[in-house]
Amino acid sequence: MAVPVVETNNIISTPEGGCPLQVGEGTYHLQDDLHLATPPPHPSEAPIVNPNPLATVPTPPTTGVKLSLVSLGNRNKAPVFPLKDSGIAPPFGDGNPALVAPVGKEGNKRRKPKNNIVKSSSSFVSRVITHEAATKRLNDRNIDGLFAFANINRAFQWLDLSSKQKEEPLAKILFTKAHMLSHDVNELTKSTSHIDVVMGSSAGDIIWYEPVTQKYARINKNGVVSNSPVTHIKWIPGSENLFMAAHANGQLVVYDKEKEDALFTPELSSPSAEAFKPSRRHPLQVLKSVNSRNQKTNPVALWKIANQKISQFAFSPDQRHLAIVLEDGSLRVMDYLKEEVLDIFRSYYGGLICVCWSPDGKYIVTGGQDDLVTIWSFPERKIVARCQGHNSWVSTVAFDPWRCDERTYRFGSVGDDCRLLLWDFSVGMLHRPRVHQASARQRTSLIPSNTQHTNRHRADSAGNRVRSDSQRTADLNSNYDHTVRHAVEPRARTALLPPIMSKSVGLDPIYWLGFQEDSIMTSSLEGHIRTWDRPREGINDNYNVHPSSPAISAPAARSRSGFADPAKGSL
Repeated sequence: MAVPVVETNNIISTPEGGCPLQVGEGTYHLQDDLHLATPPPHPSEAPIVNPNPLATVPTPPTTGVKLSLVSLGNRNKAPVFPLKDSGIAPPFGDGNPALVAPVGKEGNKRRKPKNNIVKSSSSFVSRVITHEAATKRLNDRNIDGLFAFANINRAFQWLDLSSKQKEEPLAKILFTKAHMLSHDVNELTKSTSHIDVVMGSSAGDIIWYEPVTQKYARINKNGVVSNSPVTHIKWIPGSENLFMAAHANGQLVVYDKEKEDALFTPELSSPSAEAFKPSRRHPLQVLKSVNSRNQKTNPVALWKIANQKISQFAFSPDQRHLAIVLEDGSLRVMDYLKEEVLDIFRSYYGGLICVCWSPDGKYIVTGGQDDLVTIWSFPERKIVARCQGHNSWVSTVAFDPWRCDERTYRFGSVGDDCRLLLWDFSVGMLHRPRVHQASARQRTSLIPSNTQHTNRHRADSAGNRVRSDSQRTADLNSNYDHTVRHAVEPRARTALLPPIMSKSVGLDPIYWLGFQEDSIMTSSLEGHIRTWDRPREGINDNYNVHPSSPAISAPAARSRSGFADPAKGSL
């Protein structure tokens, strides 16, 4: 029997009361709540019904709504912060002649995928719905307006947030069974006629999508390179073709959007490497190096990070380092140009879920299953503060570059407790509690002592997530592993930072957080995209002062951020 097509529509509203966010610099007012429609299951997909509410069997990979934002103009461009090392890192793969792109007849013209997704006969794509006036809307829109790409269940939507009809997507793609778990827009190649989008699915397949012409290509088809879900995906900074995908089997893979796929066979440089597996002693296995001369097909590079799921990764502003968080509770800092893991830090307990860098590259912030947000100093290679305020797992952390300067930082976090928290910290706030000198010497030792701690498990309706063995550290007696493994800092010796604002902003878990020049945005598990306008008064005077400007004094920075320096108080 023919199954009727059920149309679902987005809804936009402005809730009564406005859910204002009260912060020191003013009040952020809720502009609107755009509720994305959840598509019904595909007719061929049998519903999964488990009568046991305590069942711990693995569930199909899915995620809440996440956004990829892009403006084709310069209005929403984030401030640029001076980096400590002003030298520009070489491009990824620099020095490998096999990765030099051939100069073709097309010159610098942007290449597009070959297949039309609207007319696709692929069993992977179920249906594509385009707006009847999409061409007119694109021609009439303001170039500084904001596009958003959003996943919800098995649907992927292209939205114009600057339009009066922002609830009407320019295009909606419905996939047969796969859910898009992560996606990203290439800032380097964007133009009014071309936008490169990559999205990773729960099936492991990756879609390279060009929305203006509705063209697409399918990469890692049927898991030919890596046959596990894509948990996170990002374009490599400064690259037109290369992007990195994290898979649930602990692999990090670099793909080229224009290369064909081939059945992957690990390239092991020596017989002894065959028995080498990622472990506490060996944190990285290079199954294919970026320096390999075999670059005719994907992957460009493939690294086995661990035997645990990679939750997320983030590129540093210096375009050299990578911060990776895993379900085993570890934060791993990697020099991805040299293919080396430099440092391994651990949570108190539970897996780490999210990670981001400060705009100047000095700090790494993580969040996870221990309900804490943690600030790590990258230059000093140590923890500087734990941030306590969430009542459940932290799903996303992000810095607000319009509220950061050389002395003060603003970042936000959201989580399963349906709350949005804002945090301010400065260098003066990060003084540690006083400790004995012996403890300090032990804390800075590069080779921590071995301790044992029993693995603990936590059952949750969202799936099986294992508490990390945070107290264990590895033996460094290795001739070829120079990774520094840092012992977990006791709570009594770690500075504790309270939030400057904590607000429940919905009834379902929040999965994404983003800062724009004029707003704060969140998105949730069930598809609520909320936008708060920044306080108008003084936004141009106070927010966009260049970080190197001598006009920014410490007292002024504190007054702008709306907090007093806790280093002089209770912290």
